[in-house]
Amino acid sequence: MRALSAGELLDVWEAGFAQPPTERALALLAVACPETSPDALAAISIGQRDAKLIMLRELLWGARMAGVVVCPNCRDRLELLLNTQQIYSGSQRTTSGANFLSIAGYEMTLRLPTSLDVIAVADQSDAEGCRTLMLERCLTSVVKGDAPVDIDKLPPEVMESVVTSMAEADPLADIQLHLTCPSCEHRWHTVFDIVSFLWTEIEVWAWRILSDVHTLARAYGWRERDILTLSPTRRQFYLNMVGA
Repeated sequence: MRALSAGELLDVWEAGFAQPPTERALALLAVACPETSPDALAAISIGQRDAKLIMLRELLWGARMAGVVVCPNCRDRLELLLNTQQIYSGSQRTTSGANFLSIAGYEMTLRLPTSLDVIAVADQSDAEGCRTLMLERCLTSVVKGDAPVDIDKLPPEVMESVVTSMAEADPLADIQLHLTCPSCEHRWHTVFDIVSFLWTEIEVWAWRILSDVHTLARAYGWRERDILTLSPTRRQFYLNMVGA
């Protein structure tokens, strides 16, 4: 994996206007991981994909991540500080390949959800339909005794156990942050979505860098490509020179 250049990151950001989040994530990794084919990246589990995105974020802007959350009880805004190392260490526990489950007499073979699965279920209008279709794609074999069983015939408690097992096998697919409000001491948990977090950071960076390009192009007549190849330190020096 490598960090994207300023020009590459802008290209991915621009193309991302017309893409849903999952395709944005894959587009970033396709450039950052040239040693891996796009098809192979789309076939890794969601947790493994998100671990790569967290690593990419560290390459781009360092290990420290800052954000803001709102307490659902008192509505105070809280500053949230995270470290990439602490988060993606969970990827080491991801189970590769097929997983075998035995629950209430049902013998099942499953694989972990991938970006391709997320794209396939994106058109489902309700959460239950999305989950059912996801399980249909990821449960590759279900038998009880010697008889095969249709997935829609599984008892609800067995379905819940399968979902829990999938989450445990791929912990970074569902990163839960446990938070406490210092103002009212309310405790809650929230999902940390690296795809939306990183894309928001990229958007903020893109608008800022394009503003810098505009300023320097007007002042010096330079081309966008030449400005983007400047180091951040040198680019800021020229911005200071023109009073930006």
